[in-house]
Amino acid sequence: MTHAIVLIEAERDAMSTLGGLLADIEGVREAYSVTGEWDFVAIVHVRRHEDLAEVVTGRIAQVDGIVRTQTMVAFEAFSRHDLEAMFSIGN
Repeated sequence: MTHAIVLIEAERDAMSTLGGLLADIEGVREAYSVTGEWDFVAIVHVRRHEDLAEVVTGRIAQVDGIVRTQTMVAFEAFSRHDLEAMFSIGN
C-alpha cells in the first residue's frame, strides 16, 4: 500500500465545494481544508505506487478550481490507532 499527502492550492471561488469533490475521488481517503500556504490536504492510499500518478495527476489535479499541488510520498506509516487495535485485548 502506498500512502501520500497531497497539498492543494485552490481558486477562491472553488473553496466551498472542493472538499467534497476531493473526498469523492477514488484513492482519496480523507480531505481537509487547512490554514496556511495550502488550502486543502488530501490523504491518498493506493495499492501500488504506479496508481499514485493516476490519482494525483489524472484525478485530483484535473478538478476545476485546483491551481497547483505538491505531493509527499510516505516512506513509513506510524499510527497510534493501528497500534492500539493490534494490542488491545477484550475492549
